[in-house]
Amino acid sequence: MTSNESRLRVLQIGKYFAPHHGGIESHLRDLCSELRKSVDLKVIVANDRLRQEHESLGGIDVVRLGRVMTIASAPICPAMINAIRRERADIVHLHLPNPAAAIACLLARITGALIISWHSDVVRQRRLVRLYQPLERILLKQSAAIVGTSPVYIAGSPVLREHSGRCHLIPYGIDAAQFDDDRVDHSLVEKLRQRFGPRMILAVGRLVYYKGIKYLIQAMPKVDAKLVIIGEGPLRAELEREAGLNGISGRVTFLGEIDDNLASYYHASDVFALPSCERSEAFGIVQLEAMACGRPVVNTQIDSGVPYASLDGVTGFTVQPRSSDAIATALNRLLDNPELRERMGRAARDRVVNEFGIRKMAARTLELYTNVLSRDYRDRVLADSALIQADHSGGNQCV
Repeated sequence: MTSNESRLRVLQIGKYFAPHHGGIESHLRDLCSELRKSVDLKVIVANDRLRQEHESLGGIDVVRLGRVMTIASAPICPAMINAIRRERADIVHLHLPNPAAAIACLLARITGALIISWHSDVVRQRRLVRLYQPLERILLKQSAAIVGTSPVYIAGSPVLREHSGRCHLIPYGIDAAQFDDDRVDHSLVEKLRQRFGPRMILAVGRLVYYKGIKYLIQAMPKVDAKLVIIGEGPLRAELEREAGLNGISGRVTFLGEIDDNLASYYHASDVFALPSCERSEAFGIVQLEAMACGRPVVNTQIDSGVPYASLDGVTGFTVQPRSSDAIATALNRLLDNPELRERMGRAARDRVVNEFGIRKMAARTLELYTNVLSRDYRDRVLADSALIQADHSGGNQCV
């Protein structure tokens, strides 16, 4: 592609965009930062206010549509239907879950190929699912391809099993170089170690039910270390009370959101913990960030991409969810054995560089864009769809 006329027109549709915090928001930012080098790219998301705003962030063209309300965490933007329709993109790449945007895509009558990134099933909001699922199924049938981020999630999602012929594996990727030792503020790292060392456990994420932070706090009476928690959310007060009830308020620090120098906090820590307890945690991109900094991970054996990202016995330890005893045992094994911690940290860094790089993720995505526009691909999807509709066993798996 040597000219603007030959470049694909790609429209990305998300819920929010940086500087909003969140795994999907981070992924969308990173993916777009690479794709913009090869395609004509625009991003449509919700604003956190009524008015519409248009800006360029790191060379990414971002339109934030006015939000009139939020229903079950889904922003409602009345202007989205026309905004999608006006773009007339070759590829419309929709990131789900985001019910309002999904409905907008249906009503906009997209003329280009629709790609859906399936970041997570809707696990908790059962009533919303029942109301929205018929529309979701129509949208998935209209899609040219569905992107899943781990083999476990693709195989385990009842929704994706119904559309196996359209599913493609593209794991998340990050720019590991952004977390290199020479990119961090070493004076800040030293200050953090003096404050929280010599045994520092780090957790990063929204303070919501599926993150399982409660079980990490309950593990701390059995662990001789300090726990630093970065992130905000509706459960903060409850989790602070949990620390008090367990008599460890002096060893658990809630720092809230950290916008700058997050890599320094990873580098200052000894172990990273991701104690997620529901498959709403579909992957845990923060694991990749910690691993890129050479930190071993203690995560949980949930039915998602979490144990796929950091491997048990290789880049850390994977334990049963909701088990404070198991979390404590894994943390102590790493904290008490510097050699094991260093070896697993090196393996963690290597895994991110080799398997979860941002350029590999973008290249796979760009290849998918090119493929779905070919006649051969469209014919194969139609044939696969006919076979799936004829086979109601649900036994097929995504490829």
